Amino acid sequence: MALFNSILLLLCFFTSIPLSTQKPTKTPLNPSLSLSFPLTSLPLSPPPTPKNLLSSLSSTQPNRAPITTNAPPYNYRSAFKYSMALIVSLPIGTPPQTQQMVLDTGSQLSWIQCNKKMPPKKPPPTTSFDPSLSSSFSLLPCNHPICKPRVPDYTLPTSCDQNRLCHYSYFYADGTLAEGNLVREKFALSSTQSTPPLILGCASDTSDAQGILGMNLGRLSFASQAKITKFSYCTPLRPSHDGAPPSGGFYLGQNPNSKTFQYVNILTFSQSQRMPNFDPLAFTLPLVGIRLGARKLNVSAASFRPNAGGVGQTMIDSGSEYTYLVEEAYTKVRGAILESVGAKLKKGYVYEGVLDLCFDGDAISIGRLIGDLVFEYEKGVEVVIEKERVLGDVGGGVHCMGIGRSDSLGIPGNIIGNVHQQNMWVEYDLANRRVGFGRADCSRSVL
Repeated sequence: MALFNSILLLLCFFTSIPLSTQKPTKTPLNPSLSLSFPLTSLPLSPPPTPKNLLSSLSSTQPNRAPITTNAPPYNYRSAFKYSMALIVSLPIGTPPQTQQMVLDTGSQLSWIQCNKKMPPKKPPPTTSFDPSLSSSFSLLPCNHPICKPRVPDYTLPTSCDQNRLCHYSYFYADGTLAEGNLVREKFALSSTQSTPPLILGCASDTSDAQGILGMNLGRLSFASQAKITKFSYCTPLRPSHDGAPPSGGFYLGQNPNSKTFQYVNILTFSQSQRMPNFDPLAFTLPLVGIRLGARKLNVSAASFRPNAGGVGQTMIDSGSEYTYLVEEAYTKVRGAILESVGAKLKKGYVYEGVLDLCFDGDAISIGRLIGDLVFEYEKGVEVVIEKERVLGDVGGGVHCMGIGRSDSLGIPGNIIGNVHQQNMWVEYDLANRRVGFGRADCSRSVL
């Protein structure tokens, strides 16, 4: 489904809207509480056009420092199943109703399904949210500050509906639409611990089966509103195309495995550096090079850093399945692979319009000829995709390199997708503005 498979191009309005000056009453939190919930996965399906990465193309808002708080920290842990997206099942409302949401570090607005059909009093985990069953639910009126964006250059700004309520619309690159009202609602992490009421979308018109848990650096993301200073996930290896999704791990708060992590700083840019093609709310990483086997590719450093116009930004995105590279970097990767295994290339084959390095035959033996794929970051931090798994099963006996050309999508940057975050803890340390990586066997019990 379009939202969660590749990088949804979010053509929307939401990055510079001011937060309300009204402060919600906070529920006391127990800092020693450790919580666990079951999480489910999105069924595997072919990837459509990519998602969200330029959610703030029209915005001039710079990256913002994380909000600090003296409130006791959240300490939440959970398992999830992984096929092509990380689907969390979160209890929302009072009493809580379990909602499925895609954990997405590449977008800001969180939203849930609020279809008009009424579920039973005790809805099963996969039903849409019924606001009438929650005592903590409230709608945002049109005169709420969030409905008065100061920057009038968004494609689809918020508006007033016929009931004088704040209405939002999100159009995605594949043509899908999510729209509804902006609301406030609590996330119940346990019977004794919950967030304050947070602003999120209550989608009444969408073709998608899951909502979004927006976790980027925006002020309206779940992480920012709930004042989460650290979160992490461990994505297991994907099975074959028709295999059952394996389980991984997800933490809000401190991760007990963090002593093994290597960290790189999130790149920051001053307010004066206003770049039209730059997403200021993304997690921008200091990628410095790519290797294939023992061969370091001759890619200029400028391909991985935003230029004066913002082209070349490198972002890490849990909501994108595949990795996308700017033309220079992609051309060098493609050229090196063709030198090694060009005779085995499935000529004329492009998977869903984005992956053209695809092969028939034994993926492991072809991968050994290609060698390890290594993403090199500052401070000597490396993310290694072993040669035995550089190709992924896309069905029909075809295996593809999980890297696409970003120019073909109209994307002026690099995106590191979750296919290249497998068997690795990825920690977003918001308080210290850094991202950590730690190798792991994520299919085992990581909680």
